[in-house]
Amino acid sequence: MTITDQVLDAVAAGAHHDPHSVLGIHPSADAEGGTEWTIRARRPLARSVTAVFVDGTRVPLEHVRAGVWEGTRSGALRAYELHTTYPDAPDFVADDPYRFAPTIGELDLHLIGEGRHEELWRVLGAHVREIDGALGTAFTVWAPNARAARVVGEFNGWDGLGHSMRSMGGTGVWELFVPGVGAGATYKFELLSRRGDWVVKADPMARYAEVPPATASVVVQSAYRWQDDEWMSHRARTAALSQPMSVYELHFGSWRPGLSYRDGADQLIDYVSAQGFTHVEFLPLAEHPFGGSWGYQVTGYYSPTSRFGHPDDLRYLIDRLHQAGIGVIMDWVPGHFPKDAFALARFDGEALYEHPDPRRGEHRDWGTYIFDYGRNEVRNFLVANALYWFEEFHVDGLRVDAVASMLYLDYSREDGEWVPNVHGGRENLEAIRFLQEVNATAYKRYPGIAMIAEESTSFPGVTAPTGHAGLGFGFKWNMGWMNDSLQYIQRDPMYRAHHEGELSFSFVYAFSENYLLPISHDEVVHGKGSLFGRMPGDHWQKLANMRAFLAYMWGHPGKKLLFMGQEFGQLSEWSEGRALDWWLLDQPSHAQLGGFVSSLNALYREHSALWARDSDGAAFTRLGAPQWNPNVIAFARRDWHGNSVAVICNFSGVPLTSFELDLPETGVWHEVLNTDAEIYGGSGVGNLGMVHAGEGGRAHMVLPPLGVLWLRHDPEAHIPSPTKG
Repeated sequence: MTITDQVLDAVAAGAHHDPHSVLGIHPSADAEGGTEWTIRARRPLARSVTAVFVDGTRVPLEHVRAGVWEGTRSGALRAYELHTTYPDAPDFVADDPYRFAPTIGELDLHLIGEGRHEELWRVLGAHVREIDGALGTAFTVWAPNARAARVVGEFNGWDGLGHSMRSMGGTGVWELFVPGVGAGATYKFELLSRRGDWVVKADPMARYAEVPPATASVVVQSAYRWQDDEWMSHRARTAALSQPMSVYELHFGSWRPGLSYRDGADQLIDYVSAQGFTHVEFLPLAEHPFGGSWGYQVTGYYSPTSRFGHPDDLRYLIDRLHQAGIGVIMDWVPGHFPKDAFALARFDGEALYEHPDPRRGEHRDWGTYIFDYGRNEVRNFLVANALYWFEEFHVDGLRVDAVASMLYLDYSREDGEWVPNVHGGRENLEAIRFLQEVNATAYKRYPGIAMIAEESTSFPGVTAPTGHAGLGFGFKWNMGWMNDSLQYIQRDPMYRAHHEGELSFSFVYAFSENYLLPISHDEVVHGKGSLFGRMPGDHWQKLANMRAFLAYMWGHPGKKLLFMGQEFGQLSEWSEGRALDWWLLDQPSHAQLGGFVSSLNALYREHSALWARDSDGAAFTRLGAPQWNPNVIAFARRDWHGNSVAVICNFSGVPLTSFELDLPETGVWHEVLNTDAEIYGGSGVGNLGMVHAGEGGRAHMVLPPLGVLWLRHDPEAHIPSPTKG
């Protein structure tokens, strides 16, 4: 085969789309009809190049042009090394990356083109493999607009001229196997844009990255062996909706600064177990360059942040949490990505991951790009990423950030700044289809997990099944409840009587979706202060309000989420740059609040009426009284076995004695929680542990000031008859 000077020059410059068609070893028929092999190698400035085959045969190569060398041999052996000598330099011996067949198959390429490769991380990115007797790394990247692609890294002095990748055709995938490169090697991709300039990018599919501010990707190979089989088996047999879920949300870097994934395991398990939370939720742990974004400006969707250790260290942390009976939820950010030049933005010189039209492809408020949800490969990138965290890290749920920004084309845009959909509406139909696909696929592959939407609008059917035109989430954050209840609880008790609807309105729609009630990190930043700081009154009253609010929240239908620090009454607003105010636990009143939250979680888990039928309106009853008091919110919850718990809240600043209330059943109701109990730092006002409901359920009870009671019905208990003295 005759190769033109133009092709040789392109190969020499590392700018050819198919260097393997020139370099490496190629068969041809000799004059006797046998097989002759032509070997070509790129070795600029070399004095001599020799191909040394595994049988010891040495084939000297001759210089052809521009640093390309060529030689021939007969026989069937194809494995060889290149021995190169240079003037005034040591001899160089290396395997030839261009002698290997493609490391990605036709089926994988077809699925990538269709946007249906559910395990994309197994074929794209960097993977340590042994091929034809050589141990090395297979590099694969999707860059359909690139004219050429190269791998650069420590292994080649960040000079990619000798490691050009081959195009795998119309899929836009590029591939190269580099022998001798193993785990721990840093690398990036160099891509020749249509304009003729080279852009250097981190690997979108990298599974590890350098510690910021360094930005290179890192070849990684997992050696972790999971030990959470019992947890995973139980999870697959249960549904999160019918289980208790009390979530402790935390920012790992500031929970207790300086901890690694491994170092933090024991401390986090001990603390969360003592507090009684069922789950932890980590703010995003995917790689991000700017710590001040709290992880919400993701550049490495498949890379656990290296700030806290190796990916196997994160596996260890999650494994240990599972073995301790604690579920793990992780924040996931498919709604936008930053414009950092080393990452996804304009990846191959063109808008690729982002929508090319800025009216659909940019979040001006956040200074970020929006994914092109209508493009098969981009949708696949995101769907596979969700599955990656479930498969490779055993997470139990993903909380999907900023869903509202994805659903609406006019989100945070003025007239003229957005483009309607094909029907003339404001809904982002491509994003809706993406959300439906990721939810349906995740639940199909991983039964028992939870997909959770942070969605702040009244978009219908967020948690409805995709088969019924819903988005298919398992849960939706109840932002309306959060806003209303926080507005109410910060009011002076003297004026709360005029705002009862701020607490009770949530009962009107509480069963329209599968809700989770969040008091999240967003509520304790940006000048809002801490939850404790919002409470009215003196220090004692603030603590009483905290206990009452949390007991109301834990009794309200819906799963629970509390951001770190609020469980002990953090005084200051949260900042990612410093630790929590742990010193407060040395103060008896704040230690008591922490003990109260522990009791709250234990009682919540113990009484299935408070969680088994969270989304079933038939299991909920508002409780009324002969004389209506706007400061009293009362309701009852039931489980599938007839067990009942009544939640009675007195948000006024005074005790209410002999308060009449119609409970749903007659008989004995045990006082299982009193937020005003002295053990929690309260004044001790209560009902001596028991309330009796007479005919019609009428009961007389004492309601403590700024206090909440939980009463459990006991159908077998009897009030003893008074004895004569």
